[in-house]
Amino acid sequence: MSHVRPPRRGLVAAVTTVLAVTLGAGALTVPATAAPSVPATATAKTAAAPFLFPKGHTLVDAGVKGFLTQSADGTSRRFAWYGQDTGSGWGVRTWLRSTRTNDYLVYVDHYKATVRDMTTMSVHEAALDPLTGSPAFAGSAADSLFTTVGTDLRRHSRASGTVPVAGLPDGATSVAVTPGTPDDALVRFKVGGVEKWGLLNLATSTVEDVHDLPAGAVVKAVSATRVAWTTGTGVNGEVPALFVLDRATDTVQEIPVVDAPGTLQVQLVGGWVVYADPGASAGRAPSPLYALTAYNPATKETVTLLDHITSAATAGDGTLHARGGSLAQGEGMYKITADGDNTPVVTFEASTDEPTDLRITGNDVPAQVDLDRNSGKATFTWNLSRPNAEVNLTLRHTRTGETEMFNDYPLDRRTTTFTWQGEYNGAYTWELTARPLNGIGPTATATGSFTATRAPSPHDYDDNGAPDVLLRDGTGRLWRADTSYGTRLQADPHLRIGVGWQAYDRIEASGDLAGTTVGDLVARDPAGVLWLYQGDGRGGFVSRSRIGPGWQAYTELAGGSDLNGDGRADLVATDKAGALWLYQGTGSAAAPFAARKQIGTGWGIYNQLTATGDLAGAPAGDLLARDKDGVLWLYLGKGDGTFAARTKVGGGWNAYRHIVGIGDADGDGRADVIGFGATGEFLHRGTGDWRAPMLGAQSATLTFGGGPYDSVT
Repeated sequence: MSHVRPPRRGLVAAVTTVLAVTLGAGALTVPATAAPSVPATATAKTAAAPFLFPKGHTLVDAGVKGFLTQSADGTSRRFAWYGQDTGSGWGVRTWLRSTRTNDYLVYVDHYKATVRDMTTMSVHEAALDPLTGSPAFAGSAADSLFTTVGTDLRRHSRASGTVPVAGLPDGATSVAVTPGTPDDALVRFKVGGVEKWGLLNLATSTVEDVHDLPAGAVVKAVSATRVAWTTGTGVNGEVPALFVLDRATDTVQEIPVVDAPGTLQVQLVGGWVVYADPGASAGRAPSPLYALTAYNPATKETVTLLDHITSAATAGDGTLHARGGSLAQGEGMYKITADGDNTPVVTFEASTDEPTDLRITGNDVPAQVDLDRNSGKATFTWNLSRPNAEVNLTLRHTRTGETEMFNDYPLDRRTTTFTWQGEYNGAYTWELTARPLNGIGPTATATGSFTATRAPSPHDYDDNGAPDVLLRDGTGRLWRADTSYGTRLQADPHLRIGVGWQAYDRIEASGDLAGTTVGDLVARDPAGVLWLYQGDGRGGFVSRSRIGPGWQAYTELAGGSDLNGDGRADLVATDKAGALWLYQGTGSAAAPFAARKQIGTGWGIYNQLTATGDLAGAPAGDLLARDKDGVLWLYLGKGDGTFAARTKVGGGWNAYRHIVGIGDADGDGRADVIGFGATGEFLHRGTGDWRAPMLGAQSATLTFGGGPYDSVT
């Protein structure tokens, strides 16, 4: 998965000094004289028994007795009392309003708006006319509904019935009423295309303190002493600005906000302006605006409250409730209160039972991975505590040290999945790191291990699952051709194993003789001594060990097949008298073969034997034999170290100088055969059917300049 990494911004102290909220008794306090350039940390308290906040929900409104949340998909809202989730579902046209002492649930349908007293459960309604647009719903605040009839604004409440709202300028349109304080509501409207705002005195139902709204500004919060608004949408990298009006003096002060793009959510608590960019959950780069920050316009003091928020709302009593999180305490809803200029107090009141920091919470990596299944592919999945991360996976093969790296960017999912094409047998270790793209919290790390297994292949010397061919040139250099199959068989690269191999008159791939998972090699010198070269799993061989003398008695050797079904590679040999001998493998490097056993006569008519493994669907390994006329014969293994009567494969096989049973070259699960001749190399793909055990010749590319080769196995 490709990704263009956004530039990383340096984090100011407001992010690095995070809220320390603990579940123990006591609180952390910050001196009021803390330097403004280094943000302080808010006083922290903890709810005695935090209740559950709905996972995936945002906070819509907060009251003095309950709160309203919205589902992640935005399709429903849910009311809950503090300390108890009622589970009640409401439509998206539902709001929670409050006075200093009571909550009111407002819901709107096509023909009426309803306000419900959440203490007495009594309701009051205001009629709406969706056809004419008059009356039209204009908003709600405290215990009241507001509608417009033409250019008139009306207030509806159970206490006072329906009354007109005075003080709205002539020609006001697009009127919208939202909560302000327990004493007044915020009214926004237009006059002649000019955006304006005012405060609606709830005691007198009169609009007061009308102001023009600066171009592009949005009023965000109202308190008894201040009104806050922002400019700058935060879209396309636009940097927001924050302003506060002192209601007593009508003076405007710009609040210093870090020069970073974002959309600010702003609240007023006591003497403090509280703000944050609520977009941290989808943030692709760190931002100092993600931290919920309180600024005191009078003292110029800055306090960090939470590491991030998704939403916030102020109740009628002036208490701020924020759905967010701190690295110390986790995700949930926090209550923030302040008495005038005193340092804000943060209380953890409802938990989602989720951490704020990014965590790796589990995986499905098995202890054993069978590379013989699914063409050697394995799929691994890790679970994350939250999305929006950069994930890197490192797999290391313990024996060879070879390393593979993968990466993923799960931006909107809590899982990360990788498909691995397995190569080597043996132990692997893995390390997964998950870096939060929004910079909140440290990089998470998890480690583990698994073991990859694959049935040994007599021609797999580098333990990667693909068969190899060993070629000795005329100067005695031994080469290994690592094969691959796409639409045809080819070898790349060719690696030189060593020199001096002309010391042997016979070299034969023997399969796993030494009890490891990789193929070995036997070589006979002119004196008749047979030597074992154990595969090292890296494509080469360890120092030779002596098997024994007397092997000059044999004219043909063929190794690598399990002929008796015991799971170990065996070897057959024909002597000069034409007898066929079986050497059963023991799995011991010190004595790789048991005593020989004669299993046939009359084999002197053949000038080449090839052990193929299970070529034709028999119980065990099979054997190919070419006679002096070039006819190839198939001997099906019975599984007890002997063979069934021969069947004719076909003629013309004297075109090949070498016939090699390479194992499964094309990845279809069946053994294959390669013929090396003067005109090139050809793959004969196995069918698994003894009546026609191989397909026709398919051109292959396995040798390179420097041939011909006097030995191929």
